[in-house]
Amino acid sequence: MLIKLDQSTVVGEDYHLPPEKLLSGNPKQTVWVHYTSAAGNFSAGIWRSEPGKWHISYTEEEFCHMLEGLSIVTETGGSPVTVQAGESFVIPSGFVGTWEVVEATTKRFVIYEPSANPADGQPAPALS
Repeated sequence: MLIKLDQSTVVGEDYHLPPEKLLSGNPKQTVWVHYTSAAGNFSAGIWRSEPGKWHISYTEEEFCHMLEGLSIVTETGGSPVTVQAGESFVIPSGFVGTWEVVEATTKRFVIYEPSANPADGQPAPALS
């Protein structure tokens, strides 16, 4: 069965990051999970964040397509990479660094988490 990613059929879930991850701001983030596999290790949806900056550490593989906004993703020891509306990129498992939302950002995401725990019934996080 084909599953269309229809924003009008999914309720967004608002949340804030744990204080220990935050570097600046306290951005409200919203995730709309459109699909999660039966095994719980593959998901797709839309994520939005207000401006702020935080630590990231990926155990998942994530494809992102920026729908709006401007963010700067920096790998520890690497150079900052600016991503903006219309651009696509992949963050590989093992990536550690920071994510800074400069302008409110919305992205479409597809996540593969090889070590997801299907017993908890939760999809892999949209952003580590």
